[in-house]
Amino acid sequence: MNEDFQQHPPRRVLFVCTGNTCRSPMAEGLFRQCVEKFPDWEVGSAGVAASVGSRESRETAKVLQAHGAELASFRSQQVSEELIEQADAVFAMTLGHLEVLEDEFPDYTDKFYLVGDFLDGDKTGSDVPDPIGMGARAYEQVADVLKAAFPGILRFLQAGEK
Repeated sequence: MNEDFQQHPPRRVLFVCTGNTCRSPMAEGLFRQCVEKFPDWEVGSAGVAASVGSRESRETAKVLQAHGAELASFRSQQVSEELIEQADAVFAMTLGHLEVLEDEFPDYTDKFYLVGDFLDGDKTGSDVPDPIGMGARAYEQVADVLKAAFPGILRFLQAGEK
């Protein structure tokens, strides 16, 4: 049996934001890149108020490209019980998103986490800011926040602790 598989069993990770066109698809693309050495891991995204079938925003696509990541066949989707049931962990971009998840899917609250809880220092617990309409720099800042949280998220998924 493959040693990597034994140390890192398959995981299904879901990132959630509002419309599933900016923050959560950016997290999906960047986190896929982060876990590419674990081919059995699945990374997805959804929105609590998504318009189904949209592409990621142009700005998100540019940031992903700049970081060497992409979402070739991405289409936005609404968060659903099926997606949450299939996920090992669901990471919300804001406390508001987390509250919606807890209200709409109370049977799965043990799977829900705030991305900001995996940031270090005084940023712990903060929301990932919404970049929509704020220009290219705001999207880069979202990527910076996400990438800062990913080491903690990865450790948590591998060991079950923050």
